[in-house]
Amino acid sequence: MTTPWGEPALTRFPEDPRDRLRAWDASDEYLLRYLAEERVPLDGTVVVLGDRWGALVTALAAHRPVQITDSYLAQEATRANLARAGVAPGAVRLLTTQDPPPERIDVLLVRVPKSLALLEDQLLRLAPAVHAGTVVVGTGMVKEIHTSTLRLFETILGPTRTSLAEKKARLIFCTPDPALERPANPWPYVYTLPHDIGPAAHGTVVNHAGVFCADRLDIGTRFFLGHLPAGRGGRVVDLGCGNGVVGTSVALADPGSEVLFVDESFQAVASAEATYQANGVPGHAEFRVGDGLAGVPSGSVDLVLNNPPFHSHQATTDATAWRMFTGARRALRPGGELWVVGNRHLGYHVKLRKLFGNSRLVASDPKFVVLKAVKR
Repeated sequence: MTTPWGEPALTRFPEDPRDRLRAWDASDEYLLRYLAEERVPLDGTVVVLGDRWGALVTALAAHRPVQITDSYLAQEATRANLARAGVAPGAVRLLTTQDPPPERIDVLLVRVPKSLALLEDQLLRLAPAVHAGTVVVGTGMVKEIHTSTLRLFETILGPTRTSLAEKKARLIFCTPDPALERPANPWPYVYTLPHDIGPAAHGTVVNHAGVFCADRLDIGTRFFLGHLPAGRGGRVVDLGCGNGVVGTSVALADPGSEVLFVDESFQAVASAEATYQANGVPGHAEFRVGDGLAGVPSGSVDLVLNNPPFHSHQATTDATAWRMFTGARRALRPGGELWVVGNRHLGYHVKLRKLFGNSRLVASDPKFVVLKAVKR
């Protein structure tokens, strides 16, 4: 990536030579060019919110920025990109969306996230550290910035305007108003599950901002809950757990099971733990932020439950699903099972047959399928 501060070599995480998606886009370049051309002072506390793969903090590493991200994969990509650029460990402070933010922010750079709820939550968390002299600049592709996006900046921080578009990217300029009366933070959001979804019926769901379908039970998960395997026990993984309702349902049905909740989103894992605790589930559970089943010993798992995403930010890709399926096969013991729910048109049965040598249709409706693959 060419920037006013050099040309860092950037990759996503995990690195895959078959992955042709870049670790930056025109909105990152636009923001960095603006900072240099306008000579924005960067000698105070610089906070970068939502940096996709560490492109912004790697370029600005000399100014010792603070990165705040919800993504474990983005954080690991940042570590690798900083190391590749020769940046000393600790020069860039890496925080998650669950960590306490800095007490004072002099420059706030915001890579607009896909989730408006996550943007709302994070701006409300950061607002007390923003002062009248704070420089606030957001960036994103034109298709990512909407009227609702600008309204959030206006409501939480102060008067907001946008730049002209360049290479389909746009900047957001916000002038902080310390006297602004900000709304209360509505996150996390809590709701009650319906009566007809099995063991978790009438249970409580806790959703931190940014978790998929945060204000209601999504239809894919609802379908999955009606067809989960019963009475399996053993070591169960809720892979890509989101708010944890699938793993919690299994734990409620079989208190003897040991459930591992894993997701690459810090917000999701915090939600899963809160959901599990809110339902008073007996038994043992573990909550882990990470890259799928990396780090889980081979042959140590009896059952993996998975509702894989098919987007990486704005890109549609099956790379994440394939990594999840591959990790599940490695982690499962012989005879262990992977259960997957997905949109019918995604053709996951083809991938499962290729990887496991088998795939059975458990249930289907006009939109979703539940598939089972057994490790031989």
